[in-house]
Amino acid sequence: MEKRVAVYNNNTGVIETMSSLLAGEGLKMVAVTGRAQLQELLRVKEIQLLLLDVELDGKGWGEGIEMIHDIRNMTTIPIIIISAQDAETAKIMALNAGADDYVTVGYNPLELLARVKSQLRRYTQLVNLCESIDSIYRVDGLEINDRNRTVTVEGREVKMTPIEYKILRLLVQERGKVLSISQIYESIWHMQAIGADNTIAVHIRHIREKIESNPKEPRYLKVVWGTGYKVG
Repeated sequence: MEKRVAVYNNNTGVIETMSSLLAGEGLKMVAVTGRAQLQELLRVKEIQLLLLDVELDGKGWGEGIEMIHDIRNMTTIPIIIISAQDAETAKIMALNAGADDYVTVGYNPLELLARVKSQLRRYTQLVNLCESIDSIYRVDGLEINDRNRTVTVEGREVKMTPIEYKILRLLVQERGKVLSISQIYESIWHMQAIGADNTIAVHIRHIREKIESNPKEPRYLKVVWGTGYKVG
């Protein structure tokens, strides 16, 4: 099936920059000009990745963060933020809201293309994995069902982004074993872990907020200071 990449807004000119490059990889770019149109695409699942061109300014970074959060509640497809805002706080808030990656204006088009292909590859692998493997992993009240790619805590289903799901699944599969930041990053992203500390910390914090009743005193996902993270 032809993979479609949707672009919401075009303030940064991402369509003009990327359309030919994406077409060269067999990817169709779909321009989305309004939130209602985007929501319709998400409902019928006609896209596999979203390039979200949003403004992040003002206290709390305005409606951009809210929009990311709302989209993530609707779908698990990869979301890459394209923004002129390069503040570290904005990037962290966007990742916490559910984005999978963040690229600032001035990006190298070939680098963005590589990020798009990487996110699509991981997402496709995850979907295929969930369709072909019938496994259920449990740690007390935490359950991961690989058949339908769901995570439940005490019977309550929690939504995970593809990256969050893979990190949690990795740690659950290695239950009781402490994995370093480098081990986690290289297992999930399949590249050398350079400056990965903040990336992993953001995703771990987001996972904890979803599965822990008290993220400050985690029951499942624990930190081993100076070493890494473990489940159990």
